[in-house]
Amino acid sequence: MIELFFSAMALGFLFNATPGAIFTESLRRGLQGGFSSALYVQFGSLVGDLTWALLGLGGVAALFEIAAIKMPMALFGGLLLAWLAFSSFKDAARKAPSSKPDLKKDDRSDLIVGAAISLSNPINITYWVGMAGTIATLGVKEPTGISFMVFLCGFMFSSILWCFICAGFIGIVRQTINQKIWVIINLFCGFGLAYFSYHVLVNAFYF
Repeated sequence: MIELFFSAMALGFLFNATPGAIFTESLRRGLQGGFSSALYVQFGSLVGDLTWALLGLGGVAALFEIAAIKMPMALFGGLLLAWLAFSSFKDAARKAPSSKPDLKKDDRSDLIVGAAISLSNPINITYWVGMAGTIATLGVKEPTGISFMVFLCGFMFSSILWCFICAGFIGIVRQTINQKIWVIINLFCGFGLAYFSYHVLVNAFYF
């Protein structure tokens, strides 16, 4: 079980470190609000990660192949990412914020956005369906409910650690940016979020 836990941690780090919409939005908001904003986006994404993990490991993935469920979620997720891309392009035209974050900022919006991006992407459940089938290759010949819980705990533990690592990195970057870098990063985030929006919509409606 210890080997399974650490294997799950390693997979968790790999899963979270892969650049995606969550990291892009964490970077965009972290440049404005600092470490706290990036951290809350990351925390919000854990809500989706845990939800999809429980559904995937619980064997209900087939429900999300039903068009009546899959398409509205994908539409919401794609439009949300498109709106965030538009917001990023608008931010690129603004002046770079002070390196000192606003202490009165309400972090709930960052938390909600992180959760919404993660929850509105049913593609994530594919990952967890695959994980349910690989636990046996990680030293567990006959996976049980306890095996799944150990795996999930290892994965979520590394995910929580990653939240602080990612937010810390973004906080450091924020201290060193000037107006030119601010524009470049926001344009990068805008194009990245637009790509993920397109990807979500295309996968939902054509595959």
